[in-house]
Amino acid sequence: MSFPPLKNDLILRAARGEETERAPVWVMRQAGRYLPEFRAVRAEHGFFEICRTAELAKEITLQPIRRYTGLIDAAIIFSDILVVPQALGMEVQMNPGPHFPDPLVTPADIEKLTKNVDVDKELGYVYEAITQTRHALNGEVPLIGFCGAPWTLFSYMIEGGGTKTFQKCKSWLFLYPEESKALLNRIADVCIDFLVGQIKAGAQLVQVFDSWAGELAPHHFEEFSLPSLQRIASGVREKLAAANIPAVPMTLFPKGANSQLASLADKAGYDVIGIDWCIDPADARKAVGGKVALQGNLDPMLLYGGRDAIEREVKRMCERFRGGKAPKGWICNLGHGITPGVDPEDLRWFFECVHKYSAA
Repeated sequence: MSFPPLKNDLILRAARGEETERAPVWVMRQAGRYLPEFRAVRAEHGFFEICRTAELAKEITLQPIRRYTGLIDAAIIFSDILVVPQALGMEVQMNPGPHFPDPLVTPADIEKLTKNVDVDKELGYVYEAITQTRHALNGEVPLIGFCGAPWTLFSYMIEGGGTKTFQKCKSWLFLYPEESKALLNRIADVCIDFLVGQIKAGAQLVQVFDSWAGELAPHHFEEFSLPSLQRIASGVREKLAAANIPAVPMTLFPKGANSQLASLADKAGYDVIGIDWCIDPADARKAVGGKVALQGNLDPMLLYGGRDAIEREVKRMCERFRGGKAPKGWICNLGHGITPGVDPEDLRWFFECVHKYSAA
């Protein structure tokens, strides 16, 4: 597949651990509700309708790139982590948060899931959106594809939506450990095919979102989440190699798993690890020992703190990541997704501050 030549490869170089002239920057959920142009599209179309309509997903993916042209170094395809449970045959509604009308209650309910998922057929609309968006970007910045991590998806599928206690999904881990591991691997296999399909369609990096990684004790994370994350990293690379397709950088965002960084750098198999705001960048650098690049990690709530606070904290973050040297192996981002009430001009200021303070 032929695409326009890439004009800005900063994020790809940083993901490979290379020294860069400044830190590349993008933010999670950058195509989202804080943008009035997103809200205008959303007022006319359902959430999953947008995900499934390539032209609409492309338009929303491009919105922040247009608004912040020259300031932002990657686009991320507009989709949702819960398209994977949908591909497995589960119904997911968005009203306004995710809701599963028929969640998994006991391991017997696993029989309700589709046994042999044709991922290309079920999620081909994401591939179409990626290909269209890649052409529309005209090489301005790279395009990121993504999926949810098995443990995070498992949690939604059992809880039936978001949760503060994780009572139901953790009960599964402790009452039905072998059935839980089998389901986690089954989800991982769909994720592998999904990420490979996204890369074939034109994604130049991919990210795995383990949003609930920090809800597990370290030894339970090692037992239940890490093996499926390793399975995805190795499985994607093996399938790409078998098809003679070059590998792309892979990022893991294990939110809250800061005590696991050294282990993840050693074992998980990803090129980049995303960190939240609850760890000092210098400590994160020390933990990973240069084995992986890092992505993060400004507290998203600082975007509500006014421009002086944004500038002060971006400067601090850049100093802690750089350690007095040129930026190396660091992709600047928030420590989680941008939230809906942010003023888009305050996000612009964040980008401008990153350009100023991360430069060599």
